[in-house]
Amino acid sequence: MAIKKYKPTSPGRRAGSVLDYKTLLTKFKPEKSLCVGQIRGSGRNHHGKITSQGRGGGNKRLYRLIDFKRLKDNMPAAVLAIEYDPFRTCHIALIQYQDGTKSYILGPLGLKVGQTVVSGTNAPPEIGNCMPLANVPSGMEIHNIEMNPGQGGKLCRSAGNVARLGAKEGEWSVIILPSGEMRRVRSACRATIGQIGNIDWINVSLGKAGRSRHRGIRPLSRAKAKNPIDHPMGGGEGRTNGGRHPCSATGVPAKGGITRSPRKGSEKLILRRRKFGRFQQRPQTVSGV
Repeated sequence: MAIKKYKPTSPGRRAGSVLDYKTLLTKFKPEKSLCVGQIRGSGRNHHGKITSQGRGGGNKRLYRLIDFKRLKDNMPAAVLAIEYDPFRTCHIALIQYQDGTKSYILGPLGLKVGQTVVSGTNAPPEIGNCMPLANVPSGMEIHNIEMNPGQGGKLCRSAGNVARLGAKEGEWSVIILPSGEMRRVRSACRATIGQIGNIDWINVSLGKAGRSRHRGIRPLSRAKAKNPIDHPMGGGEGRTNGGRHPCSATGVPAKGGITRSPRKGSEKLILRRRKFGRFQQRPQTVSGV
């Protein structure tokens, strides 16, 4: 999808850019039967206490019900439209099965209106088809991967994400995630063929603070500018760094501290840890898996 820039009539217009939705989207109003309203929590729990900072406001949004499980096996579905979803970075595809049932699925890269997608063990390994990992050829790009059979897709669901299927041994399959992590997943878990679309989403510049407010993101105060009761790095007579490494409001280290429990049951399923750092290259091969 192309990135569109406007004439620099203001500083916000000069620095900002948007996606050219008209080049890909074919339907701009959602399917009403697949939409539900949501009550805004504004980062507050059931006591009304703020538990997540920087949330509130924003434009009103309808939540689209996405089919992450794809359990209608061996029933072809035609792609009716490619639509925008305000709750996720990727686009979604509206499909209709032969029995007339409609549903939304995540839109993979290259999926066009009029194509047919199918799920099940007999589905061919083509873009948009969903099948168990046992039926996916090794080395193929996949997304919307289940972590437990029948749970629904949990991994690789945002724009541009893609994993690669490695070796298969018995009832276990090895997948290589975008972070570089290599882990085992049961071969009965389902995945969708292809890469998630809308890969240019990461290159869009908001340009002004107002666009963040439209998305429901409020300003945040620096930790060292708060009081000691509000943050471990707050307080002090004047400007001080607190005498400790950066951390969150609950004391969790912010410089790559380990937060995962070594006693977690899925620890034994991780074969290779993800690499820490901002700029990591996606693995291109599966040799040596």
